[in-house]
Amino acid sequence: MEAENLTELSKFLLLGLSDDPELQPILFGLFLSMYLVTVLGNLLIILAVSSDSHLHTPMYFFLSNLSFVDICFISTTVPKMLVNIQARSKDISYMGCLTQVYFLMMFAGMDTFLLAVMAYDRFVAICHPLHYTVIMNPCLCGLLVLASWFIIFWFSLVHILLMKRLTFSTVTEIPHFFCEPAQVLKVACSNTLLNNIVLYVATALLGVFPVAGILFSYSQIVSSLMRMSSTEGKYKAFSTCGSHLCVVSLFYGTGLGVYLSSAVTHSSQSSSTASVMYAMVTPMLNPFIYSLRNKDVKGALERLLSRADSCP
Repeated sequence: MEAENLTELSKFLLLGLSDDPELQPILFGLFLSMYLVTVLGNLLIILAVSSDSHLHTPMYFFLSNLSFVDICFISTTVPKMLVNIQARSKDISYMGCLTQVYFLMMFAGMDTFLLAVMAYDRFVAICHPLHYTVIMNPCLCGLLVLASWFIIFWFSLVHILLMKRLTFSTVTEIPHFFCEPAQVLKVACSNTLLNNIVLYVATALLGVFPVAGILFSYSQIVSSLMRMSSTEGKYKAFSTCGSHLCVVSLFYGTGLGVYLSSAVTHSSQSSSTASVMYAMVTPMLNPFIYSLRNKDVKGALERLLSRADSCP
């Protein structure tokens, strides 16, 4: 097929999860419900943290940022998918696809950075409790978040600028329900070696280094807990890490599941189905994990809802 510059194409075709017309209303209802639950749950976390003075601490500052990123992450893909299902269309414009790729990389990268920063926060709180307020001061917390945004902004921008150089066939089908970066590179007609190198480097920097930071933080936490003589003290200290550990396990577990499903089966359908886990299920479950396992968040949510009920 004749290759054309991507800027001359008006659209890509997102093949989605299924072509079965009978499944479309079910998928629409399911994904709309998941999207609304995700947005509402994470908004409640943000409101609870911002409105309750007891939660004005570094740990909950990072949690509210994580909730904001999760809302943005799921909003990058799901609304377009819902519109396509409702309109019985598979189209996405050239700019729409590039926008999805850019923001997907940005918000996924921010998730990894924030989870690593939250692990560091727990490390300082448990291993250096007397210096916690000095080390994790508001200036450092803000600087860590801003630095994360700055790094991921440039990585995503470089990837998009390289992607604009690629050429695609006149009919470009993406076997996914959103413009997943690796899938877009697979359907390109031109040489993607440089793009793949940048993608692998970005994956290493934005994935491996944060994971290494998380593992180091928790190795130090476990070592510190082992030196504690009080069983109650060990439980109380480690209980503050429970929610974060669950979120980390869910995020990286689903991401690893997507990678293994695509590597083992080589089926785009299996990869798309597995992607639902990290693209939709993980952001949806995070608020439940923190609200159910964390007494402070649960109490703040109860106070927030009670104030809402008391308003005329």
